[in-house]
Amino acid sequence: MHTDSNYKLYQEGYVVRMMLTATIPHEPCNALIRANKFGPIMKKILDELKPEAAYFTEMDGSRGAVLILDVSDPSKVPAMAEPFFLNFNADCRFRICMTPTDLSKAGLDEIVKRWG
Repeated sequence: MHTDSNYKLYQEGYVVRMMLTATIPHEPCNALIRANKFGPIMKKILDELKPEAAYFTEMDGSRGAVLILDVSDPSKVPAMAEPFFLNFNADCRFRICMTPTDLSKAGLDEIVKRWG
């Protein structure tokens, strides 16, 4: 269950919401699709990672996946990326995500006073 703000210290038992983008090259993806293996592999990955949301799109001319994940410990990041590396030869990127509520708590006014 997601709280109003998932941007908390993982040491306190909270999670950080992250966006995983995977750029999947044409090969081996085309071969996996032709062999009816892509769907089952992707389903297995999604079942394991349990993303809050998953989207599939074009990324710079290649297939892409965008997953919103809760990361409770940084040591779990490799386990989230490796299925994409090993099965699809994909490039993966992780970015911290904030909800509008998270952004409203960022203290931008104070940051500007201090640094701007």
